[in-house]
Amino acid sequence: MSANAAAIHTEGIDFANKLRRNLAPSQLYEDALRYEPGTAISSAGALIAHSGKKTGRSPRDKRVVVEASTVDDVWWGPVNKKLSEEAFAVNYERAVNYLNTRDRLYVFDGFAGWDSKYRIKVRVVCARAYHALFMNNMLIRPSQEELDSFGEPNFTIVNAGQFPANRFTSGMTSSTSVAISFERKQMVILGTEYAGEMKKGVFTVMHYLMPKAGVLSLHSSCNEGPSGDVSLFFGLSGTGKTTLSADPHRPLIGDDEHVWTESGVFNIEGGCDAQTIDRSAAKEHAVCIPCVGGNPKNIVLLTCDAFGVLPPVAKLTPAQAMYHFISGYTAKIAGTEEGVTEPEATFSACFGQPFLVWHPVKYAQMLAQKMQEHSVNVWLVNTGWNGGAYGQGKRISLKYSRAIIDAIHSGELERADYVNYGVFNLQIPVSVSNVPAKVLDPSLAWEGTPQEFTETIAKLARLFQANFKEYADKATHEIIAAGPQL
Repeated sequence: MSANAAAIHTEGIDFANKLRRNLAPSQLYEDALRYEPGTAISSAGALIAHSGKKTGRSPRDKRVVVEASTVDDVWWGPVNKKLSEEAFAVNYERAVNYLNTRDRLYVFDGFAGWDSKYRIKVRVVCARAYHALFMNNMLIRPSQEELDSFGEPNFTIVNAGQFPANRFTSGMTSSTSVAISFERKQMVILGTEYAGEMKKGVFTVMHYLMPKAGVLSLHSSCNEGPSGDVSLFFGLSGTGKTTLSADPHRPLIGDDEHVWTESGVFNIEGGCDAQTIDRSAAKEHAVCIPCVGGNPKNIVLLTCDAFGVLPPVAKLTPAQAMYHFISGYTAKIAGTEEGVTEPEATFSACFGQPFLVWHPVKYAQMLAQKMQEHSVNVWLVNTGWNGGAYGQGKRISLKYSRAIIDAIHSGELERADYVNYGVFNLQIPVSVSNVPAKVLDPSLAWEGTPQEFTETIAKLARLFQANFKEYADKATHEIIAAGPQL
């Protein structure tokens, strides 16, 4: 048994003579090319790997183990589906048995979180070099000294994704299973080789542990200005979160996962996982190392409203900020998914519902406390349609959205004059530099009839109200009243 193998212990797994721990990326490239069919290197030097049938996460197959120590903490329901301790043990044993048949086992030991006070030690055990390379990028890589003294991890991911779950195991609905046990401090993956399950598994764990430690985990991007002013950007896919937070004048702290502590923010991850379509080196911007910053001055809630009735920018009250944070609204448009023929509202609590563990209101209350403590400005920014709904109006120009973000950062919008925008009761600015005044008020930009506008904004308001009923039992009257009123 190698010295590395002697230092590694994961229940039931035999590492003797086949452990490959924290290999350099070059070695992982070599192994992937040699042992994993279909693997290649792109012209830009990236490793191209196949993830099998699964090319995205499998949220319907995610499970959380029901355990005495955590059962009262978890927001049970469609996001966190229950799994028995016995079924988890069966899946763990199945994964271990598979891994023990492999000729090579990869272990990557790394950290989640740039703040040493709150970071956790994560161990990934897998049978594919591609998976080890992915987590070498996503977790924070330890120095040799840190690796030598790593010790036992705080959480272990056992990835046997090439091997299916048994459909007859209690709680399984397919041959895929992504299960987390907070008590055993383990995550087991079966039936999916999509590497993103590990990334979001770590985030789910942090989404539980950080609030339990009294600090707020956030699904957001984050950047920092020349004077040290920090901004958080929340937004679902297609809202411009990555585009607008990547600013040549503001180094990026991180693009996806952060924690807000008593002293500021830190990135959970050591790298980025993003689509590379239309990306180039010229479009990328500097990243802060270490990935930490002070307490945020501005929070931007991004939405892509395909109904054409939300303003390009509005300043939110604390109650409105909580309401819209819990709602997490954006819209799907025709052509993006099969069966979508007209704008369709989509709500994802806290702009990251699939990864929440606690009830959304807990995260919102912690955010409200942070906002109050640090006098943070919160803005609702719509990067969607203006002048009409999708198919009639036009997408708000990116240059206008950038001008709005610039006006937030320069302090212009903090000093601006505002008017009330009815139904949603939002405060919208009278003017913003380099943005036409007509664009700022959707009721003035609307190119259809006044009746069509009234009907459309009422339709969206009702969708907000219907969605929020799910959270009303734990939300205060003030938060509920901060939503649209008909």
